[in-house]
Amino acid sequence: MTVIIDQERCAYCGGCVSVCPEEALTLAETRLLVNEHCIDCGDCVSACPVGALQSEEIQIPIRQEPMRKQYDLIVVGAGPGGSTAARLAAQAGLSVLLLEKRQEIGSPVRCAEGLGHDHLADFLEPDPQWISAMVNQVEITNVIGDEKEILHVSGGRGYILERRLFDRTLAELAAQAGVEVRVKTSVTGILKEADTIKGVTIDHGNYITGTEKVDIEASVVIAADGIESQIGRWAGLDTQLPLKDTMVCIQYLLAGVDIDPGCNHFTIDPRIAPGGYAWAFPKGQEGANVGLGVQADIWEAEAVTTDNGQAQLVGKDTVLGFLTRFIERDPRLAQGYPVTLVAGNVPVALSPHEMVTDGLMLVGDAARQVDPLTGGGIANAMTAGKMAAEVAVAAIQAGETSKHFLSRYPEQWLKSTGRLLRRNYRLREKFPLGRRNDKRFVQAFLLAVGG
Repeated sequence: MTVIIDQERCAYCGGCVSVCPEEALTLAETRLLVNEHCIDCGDCVSACPVGALQSEEIQIPIRQEPMRKQYDLIVVGAGPGGSTAARLAAQAGLSVLLLEKRQEIGSPVRCAEGLGHDHLADFLEPDPQWISAMVNQVEITNVIGDEKEILHVSGGRGYILERRLFDRTLAELAAQAGVEVRVKTSVTGILKEADTIKGVTIDHGNYITGTEKVDIEASVVIAADGIESQIGRWAGLDTQLPLKDTMVCIQYLLAGVDIDPGCNHFTIDPRIAPGGYAWAFPKGQEGANVGLGVQADIWEAEAVTTDNGQAQLVGKDTVLGFLTRFIERDPRLAQGYPVTLVAGNVPVALSPHEMVTDGLMLVGDAARQVDPLTGGGIANAMTAGKMAAEVAVAAIQAGETSKHFLSRYPEQWLKSTGRLLRRNYRLREKFPLGRRNDKRFVQAFLLAVGG
């Protein structure tokens, strides 16, 4: 008997690993592996709670339940932007389906987790359950050659979130508003009628439906599917990210560190974080998110120096290597020990020239709505989600979901938050790689992160 793994259905719980007598099963982060030690005993098949393990001899039928095949609005991606858009659209009376490809909303975390109070208060009240620290100070260490300049701002109000709990709360609020939420549901294609997006094809593999491809129609689709977004490309929108507009980021959650629990710390040093910066954000008592971002095209650049000839770029290393050196050189951080590792890319680009097409709108990282100066994107995604939901409601009520009508969303965006992001992008371009410890740039950065 040979064990067959349905990877779409598998919930990665590890129960089968615990009962296998030959250590033939391994639970990787996103998939289950079987090695050559498997003796085909079948114990793992009996231990799996969702029917993801089958044998050639014994096929366990999976109970199928019908899914709705049509909604007013489909939102792809249950991050802050997607969940906000779904909730507000449902509150306005639309039937809404919210799809998330991962089995746990909010995981894995790819964020330094900082958010200002004013940005948060526009959408919901702070809750201690998903806030790990309150901060009212910002400190920037600007390194120019062997000299250090310390800039400090106090009096602001912000939070370091627990993103897993925060994102889950937003999705729960959406569900309470009437949104149908489906996790572990990948979108594998889009439905088109002529040139208009009319829905999505999903590869749904949870314990209720088993694995099947289903076409689901909708009057409007909102793609909030992250930096790795494919839906915009499938719809013909240009969402390609140039390397120079990509920050490669990595972060540890360090326990046992000695930093001010009410202060966000930033370090701008071309030798430590070329083109970006390093950070240490407090996470409760004696804990901190410690990470850095490096501009992706540093690997293509020759070693360069600033105008004063002192700050030399260091290339040809991994971003993890940069972070390791940064931690080792700071005694407050070097005494800590990592309990979580987070990695990912952050788009610091202008939004695509076209953020909408017939029947489709892009939101959040999929629309490159991250601040090019700071890399912050939570509040921007929620703001964009609100705007997109309002336009979707108006479009569906009017029976007009054309690109022309949906363009009200990017027009509104570019008159408000998008205008600020464009300004910050121009500022970032004015001070290219190797010159971002210029005092004028650092002062603008301080105003942005301290606001």
